[in-house]
Amino acid sequence: MTRDPEPLSDAPAVAVPTWPAPLRTFYWLIRRELWEHRVLYIAPAAVAALGVIGTFIGSLHLSNAERAARLADPASTYDYMEPFGFVAGTVFLGGVVVSILYCLAALHGERRDRSILFWKSLPVSDLMTVLSKAAVPTLLMPVIVFTLVVVAHLAVAALTSLVWLANGFDPRLLWAELDLPFLWTVLAYGLTFMTLWHAPVFAWMLLVSAWARRVPFVWALAPLAAIAIVGRLAFGAGPTFSHLAGRLTGGFTGPFTVGSRGEAPVTSLADLDPARLFGQPGVWIGLLVAALFLFAAIRLRRSRSPI
Repeated sequence: MTRDPEPLSDAPAVAVPTWPAPLRTFYWLIRRELWEHRVLYIAPAAVAALGVIGTFIGSLHLSNAERAARLADPASTYDYMEPFGFVAGTVFLGGVVVSILYCLAALHGERRDRSILFWKSLPVSDLMTVLSKAAVPTLLMPVIVFTLVVVAHLAVAALTSLVWLANGFDPRLLWAELDLPFLWTVLAYGLTFMTLWHAPVFAWMLLVSAWARRVPFVWALAPLAAIAIVGRLAFGAGPTFSHLAGRLTGGFTGPFTVGSRGEAPVTSLADLDPARLFGQPGVWIGLLVAALFLFAAIRLRRSRSPI
């Protein structure tokens, strides 16, 4: 005689989101990149930590007389915001460097260690694979950078408040001079533009990573250097070099200056000019070039064999 099965638990079933298959695949491919490349968040976090430590040490060396003088001078507000901007800038730069190095290794590495044979045996297309790798510097890294900068800013503000309190100053006077929500808004604005502006750079690095058999870093820079030299010899003043340099540095200057002109830094949201910034032909031409580079990288991944 068989026993009746035990009644099921009365606990409610956990609702599992049902994503379309391509989105689920894309999600797990990005998770794979984070598992395999932990430097994507460890390196920017280390840069943010160094910025916090350096700012904290600097606040320790500031004398009480200097603090009192700054509080008495209404024009010295920028002095308090400057360390926060410096921390954000260093994390920005660290994120761009890590993104470039990642793109150079993303497709080259799987051919070098022959893991491409395993990944190609799975039902995942080259299109999905390359797009997931392109999403790391263009979608994932901005989120990582923004999160780390916000955490670093809060840590700097808290540590500086403790220093002020230990020296007999009211930390509320410091917080009255800070405008972190404004800084974070400009940060998100700038990261959005940087993602679009640097897209062709990241796509070019992925293309070289898919093609090169050795030292992709050299192969990525050699054509750019050749173009800059030929342009310098052909046109004299080096407009080609200035265009290449602008593609690398424009993302750092445009969104954080008045009217996106690369001159005076913004001090209010009224100084921002999104129509001028995002309406530049260079933004949309760069996105078209990035799409062409990614298309070529997808084609190369289908045909390239392990190294």
